[in-house]
Amino acid sequence: MEHSHSQGNEHTRHSHHDHSHDTHGQVAQPKHGNGTQHAHNPPMGHAGHDHHAMMIVDFRKRFYVVLILTVPILVLSHMIQQWLDIHVEFPGDRYVLAALSSIVFFYGGWPFLKGWTDEMRSKDPGMMTLIGFAITVAYGYSVATVFGLAGMDFFWELATLILIMLLGHWIEMKSIAGASRELELLVQLMPDEAHLITGDQVNDIKTADLKKGDVILIKPGEKVAADGRIIEGESSLNESMLTGESKPVQKRKGNEVIAGSINGNGAIRISVAHGAEQSYLSQVIQLVQDAQHSKSKTQLLANSAARWLTLIAILAGIITFSYWYFAGGKDLAFSIERMVTVIVICCPHALGLAVPLVVAKSTAQSAKNGLLIKNRTAFENARKITTLVFDKTGTLTVGKFEVSKVVSYQSDLNEHAILRFASALEQNSEHPIATGIIQKVKDLQIDIPKTQNFNAITGKGVEADVEGKHIKVVSPGYLKENKLDLPSEQESDESSTVVFVLIDEVPIGHIALADIIRPESADAIRKLQDHDIKSILLTGDNNKVAASVAEKLGMNSFFAEVLPHQKLEKIKELQTRGEYVAMTGDGVNDAPALAQADVGIAVGSGSDIAAETAGIVLVNSNPKDVVNLILFGKATYRKMIQNLAWATGYNVIALPLAAGILYGEGILLSPAVGAILMTVSTVVVAINASLLKVGN
Repeated sequence: MEHSHSQGNEHTRHSHHDHSHDTHGQVAQPKHGNGTQHAHNPPMGHAGHDHHAMMIVDFRKRFYVVLILTVPILVLSHMIQQWLDIHVEFPGDRYVLAALSSIVFFYGGWPFLKGWTDEMRSKDPGMMTLIGFAITVAYGYSVATVFGLAGMDFFWELATLILIMLLGHWIEMKSIAGASRELELLVQLMPDEAHLITGDQVNDIKTADLKKGDVILIKPGEKVAADGRIIEGESSLNESMLTGESKPVQKRKGNEVIAGSINGNGAIRISVAHGAEQSYLSQVIQLVQDAQHSKSKTQLLANSAARWLTLIAILAGIITFSYWYFAGGKDLAFSIERMVTVIVICCPHALGLAVPLVVAKSTAQSAKNGLLIKNRTAFENARKITTLVFDKTGTLTVGKFEVSKVVSYQSDLNEHAILRFASALEQNSEHPIATGIIQKVKDLQIDIPKTQNFNAITGKGVEADVEGKHIKVVSPGYLKENKLDLPSEQESDESSTVVFVLIDEVPIGHIALADIIRPESADAIRKLQDHDIKSILLTGDNNKVAASVAEKLGMNSFFAEVLPHQKLEKIKELQTRGEYVAMTGDGVNDAPALAQADVGIAVGSGSDIAAETAGIVLVNSNPKDVVNLILFGKATYRKMIQNLAWATGYNVIALPLAAGILYGEGILLSPAVGAILMTVSTVVVAINASLLKVGN
């Protein structure tokens, strides 16, 4: 690797970004206000949850009231009396039946009548239009028969139809609530109160009132109240609900902690990094919200199909009525019953829920496993990936350079002296190589001298004056350019990165650093190969290191010594070969490449969760997560297609039966049976969506 401090940006983590998306979802509640996030009041907020819970309670209450009223309606209906061979009659019984049915129609049918009105106002007829139209025709005709119109009422069909519709909606609302429950769990991760330390005092305050710079105490077993840095104490923290990392992470002074993680058995003091609105957890909730609201091509297809089905249902209902009444020689009651059944059975509930339920489930499940979906289409397109391009450092490798060897070329200078000079120049750099050298110096307790006239040699290294000597720490490229000879013993392991230390242009030694390959990397690459997905290494490191890593992991190929701006060209090159490319990167210098890739996957850790150009963010820089993402994307798409196939296939079969195509064979569906079939269809879709899990 050409050791350059300008390359440090390859490993520089990005700061928080604003995530503003157009949100038009069906499942989660809409965003409110300016889109800012509060730990205790996220966009869908408790108000959103309360509204949803109230609707569930409302449908349940209406269902039970209608259930009680349906019993006497059934008893008073002539057709039911004939079937059961009973006889219940008294003066005015027809008016009692009409009165009870009117309560069922106006009270039980109110949500559908109101929905119909709303859809007409917005000129967007849908499911409520179908139901509202069907129950109004049934009710109007039945009342007319009570007041003199020749024919038989079907109040009992109306009551059972509304009863089953209410049950279906109640189940549907509970399914939606269940699909978003993981998101609610994320919201609940944030504790309500924090222990604020002021001098010698510890006071409990609302988490929402915490400000940057506040110092808080986290007791053993408590949840961390804010993102921050440990200033005192040591403990192991469970971050599994936030990052998907199952093992507790050991944290000590100077380490960052994430709000919502659970403290182990040590008390720690934390300096708060920012208010609750900017916390990692709040951003995760915001991302999940946005993803649940955002619509992919699959969802737009489902919505379009549902709209078409609404129009087809109304048209089919009218044609069915016209056929039976005018051409089939049937009476008005029979013809209206067929029309109502057709309209009810075609209600596109299952079709309308086919995608949104899977969306709600998949985004919330993903967040729990450290996969944050920003763009639904990118996530669903993961199934098409043929080539996965990996950034090396921090993804396939640990991302932490450690000194593996120090070699002195001069007998009067030992290894400590070489490290001492190098550390003087590297002490102010955040480059992984620099931090590796500094860590080694700290471990050996070597004092670091001061520098003068510090200068970065673009793309090659650094130089400065140290204790009267002109020192340089440079890459192999610098030595080649300046034709500087090296002792033969400078050869090192191919997977190591070597920097050379020079005094007055004379090489005095070299330091070899190695970035250890993650233990999960080989397994991840193997899994990709099992699914016929090529893996390619893309790195700024030198050819030898890249070849060594690619060979050890069994990758298909590699691109080495690639500068950040050249990564975009490599992605394009792969795409021109017909590959569907996913790119993983840290989201800063990789932004152009992430944008160019068919699927951009930003990798980050801790609170660095988002890159504007990436459609997907992986909380942990773990290659296994990338594989899980692709497999989960495939599983999610399969669920959507299964649901769409079921919902569409059901209507294709049910509509002709409802219209009476097999009437001559003695098969005829009543409106209530139509409603039962429609409800079953919705429940099947809901159950299928709920079975979706990361890893299946």
